[in-house]
Amino acid sequence: MMLSVHIEPSRPGLVESFRDCLDSVARERQHLAFDQAPPLEEMRHFVADGLANGMVQYFAVSGQTVIGWCDIRPSPREVQPHAGTLGMGIRTGFRGQGIGSRLIEWCLNDAWPRGFTRIGLDVFSANSAAIALYEKFGFQHEGIKRRGRLIDGVYDDIIVMGLLRNV
Repeated sequence: MMLSVHIEPSRPGLVESFRDCLDSVARERQHLAFDQAPPLEEMRHFVADGLANGMVQYFAVSGQTVIGWCDIRPSPREVQPHAGTLGMGIRTGFRGQGIGSRLIEWCLNDAWPRGFTRIGLDVFSANSAAIALYEKFGFQHEGIKRRGRLIDGVYDDIIVMGLLRNV
């Protein structure tokens, strides 16, 4: 039986489940730039501070469990008030079902009216599914950080991608 998944804005009551989801994806040691989630209190602060400072964040929820997230964090730099950084992840077992597309769509639809005109991201070159997803939404390859990641003795390039909104 397939559980239904809905997309909803980030809220404090889901932070613990979000942390569990993030930790699950991080521990795969394939998709994120870290191998475990930060402590719960740090996650609570990240979400509360982010939302108070213009972060766009949505969760994919099945039942009461966060199974994916997407966020766009505004740049903290004064000269980049138009720019944000996209981060996302989907728990194993829920990938390949269109959830990532739904999350990105919700985030972009929320980000553009807030004044973002540039959204960037980094993705590991071995993550071909994520690269294809970003390309589907119009993200362009902007550069490569050669040997940008070293994990378990294996190097991987980091692909820098960006999406611009015409103003």
